[in-house]
Amino acid sequence: MIQYLKLFLVIFSGLSFLIFGYLCFFSLYFKNEFIRYGIPNFRKTTGFFQSLGGASLIVGICIDELGVIASLGLTSLMILGVIVRLRIKDGLLKTMPAIFYAFLNALIFYLFLND
Repeated sequence: MIQYLKLFLVIFSGLSFLIFGYLCFFSLYFKNEFIRYGIPNFRKTTGFFQSLGGASLIVGICIDELGVIASLGLTSLMILGVIVRLRIKDGLLKTMPAIFYAFLNALIFYLFLND
């Protein structure tokens, strides 16, 4: 049962980050958000690491070590996202997605380690 939960969470998170990564490169909304965050120069870098993390998480289904690294990296990326949101004084509603994905990837990390 835990294996199916882990598989679902990995696919959900992996696909989410592939989409977020793509949007960092091509979405005007994301471009404006990074300007609002005060870090426009990090938009493409963030998109690259989101795409890399999402793809690596999915490949991690077959290669556990890659899943461990990807889930830890995405957890770290989302913790940084929460910090940015707190720094610019975004409310809880705008910060919740970053908190959710930080916890989600921390759980995935835990599941990879305890498989």
